[in-house]
Amino acid sequence: MAEQAPALKRAQPLTLRDRLSHVMNSVISVLSFVVLVIFALAMILPFIFSIANSFKTLPDINANPQRLLPSDLDEDGWPDFSIQGYREVAAGDFPRWTFNSFAYSLSVMISHLILDSLAGYALARLRFPGRDAVFMGIIGTMMIPGIVLLIPRFIILKQLGMINTFAGLVLPVMADAFGIFMMKQFFESIPREIEEAAKVDGANRLMIFARVVMPMSTPALTALAIFGFQGAWNDFMTPLIVVASDKNLYTLPLGLALLRGFAGSQFRWDTFLAGSIVTTLPMAIIFFVLQRYFVEGIAYAGLKG
Repeated sequence: MAEQAPALKRAQPLTLRDRLSHVMNSVISVLSFVVLVIFALAMILPFIFSIANSFKTLPDINANPQRLLPSDLDEDGWPDFSIQGYREVAAGDFPRWTFNSFAYSLSVMISHLILDSLAGYALARLRFPGRDAVFMGIIGTMMIPGIVLLIPRFIILKQLGMINTFAGLVLPVMADAFGIFMMKQFFESIPREIEEAAKVDGANRLMIFARVVMPMSTPALTALAIFGFQGAWNDFMTPLIVVASDKNLYTLPLGLALLRGFAGSQFRWDTFLAGSIVTTLPMAIIFFVLQRYFVEGIAYAGLKG
């Protein structure tokens, strides 16, 4: 005769302590959400106001900078949005500055993918005297403030005759200590057995790197490409010291910072804000589309070998 299944126990009623704990957890969750929303609004509101004011006329910006919609109305009574600032941006040097920024960012991104990957793989897999000292030296450069290197970098580039040249703009930032560190950490997470199997099949070290390791490193390479492009796109100090006297080589951050000097005595807020949006929008789109790779890039940097 089959044993009877044990009767289901009735759910015990929640005690007063459990109820208070549940209420406190709910209150903490709500307060945390409210705090996060406040901080998010504090971060995004300046950008929203910049977009709103970029579609206003200059008198309207000066009179009502806090309004999201233009005060001027069209014939039908609707807010009259103005694109005069964007027209002035398109008619000025911004197209040239945009091209320079894309060329500079792509060059830095490609050089980071090549040089950082090679250096990271060498530090992760090759055994040579002083390897740990070299790695510690590379990591040590991350602790030096960038402002300290500006004058020495300018002096070296001037002695090499590379001031006001595109090569002088790209050469100092072709490799990146953080990128080397990130790629080294990622390569150390790849099992050595995979490379040893390829070596048994007759592949040399370069073939293993190009045909085995690199295809497995697509997530890390994607994160490295994003960080490299973003850093070069937002870079202001390097163009400032290298190409500040050649307007044809200005990038968007440098041109935007000096736009006030070009506008004369009256500051053209509509043009300045339109230029700011043009400068910010590409990186904003890249971040929202590929934001998970930004997080993965930080995760890869924390991987253990």
